[in-house]
Amino acid sequence: MANIGIMDSAYFVGRNELLTWINARLQLNLTRIEEVASGAVQCQMMDMTYPGAVPMHKVNFDAKTEYDMIQNYKVLQDVFSKLKIDKHIEVNRLVKGRPLDNLEFLQWLKRYCESVNGGIMNENYNPLERRSKVGRERNVKGSQRSAKSLLTNNSHNLGLGEGMTKNTGIKQGRSSPVMGGVDSSTEIQALSKEVTDLKLSVDHLEKERDFYFAKLRDIEILCQTPDLEDVPMAMAVKKILYAADARESALAEAQEVLSHSVDGSKS
Repeated sequence: MANIGIMDSAYFVGRNELLTWINARLQLNLTRIEEVASGAVQCQMMDMTYPGAVPMHKVNFDAKTEYDMIQNYKVLQDVFSKLKIDKHIEVNRLVKGRPLDNLEFLQWLKRYCESVNGGIMNENYNPLERRSKVGRERNVKGSQRSAKSLLTNNSHNLGLGEGMTKNTGIKQGRSSPVMGGVDSSTEIQALSKEVTDLKLSVDHLEKERDFYFAKLRDIEILCQTPDLEDVPMAMAVKKILYAADARESALAEAQEVLSHSVDGSKS
């Protein structure tokens, strides 16, 4: 079940259905496919499918950097190996947050999870409790680090003279004057309006991006159909779709594919 062909119905599942599936199962509120790029959601999906198989204390739901995300995918790959799931994870692509790569991986994951136990949801599984367990363990570690830091600071302060300590306390106790008045209120209103405008702009851009991404995905699926995948035009289109370097246009390479096809047909 790990190896699912590209033409399998699993790869025709849309992003809205995938997000609904994730949100319902894990009690989340995701709105974009890119939000799963950290790998934490995938880890918990496997934890739900195979209770106890995933060391959830190692999963970082707050991962923002690629390094932290990669650690999550290492956990996921270890789980795959333990369960003998023959699935290679394209970590370098997923952590970039590319919608298409994350969409395809989620499509595979949904199909796989639903193939286990007939897709019946584990009613005893509490996703919030499992995530809070991760949070508690991280908080304990954070508290330990804070305690060590506090002890170090106290030791340092004990080594200072009494007068120096008092002076430091006086300086720390000073408060900076609070800016107020009409000017501050006007500035706050202007900034609030700017933030609102930016949010609307981002929302518009995201909708536009999702629209064109859906179009590109439809074109890709069409080019991958068995009857068309070896047709020169489809090959040329895929050259553009799969161009790795965003700084250079793949149009010239695609045109070359078409010109070779035309030359071949003439001869």
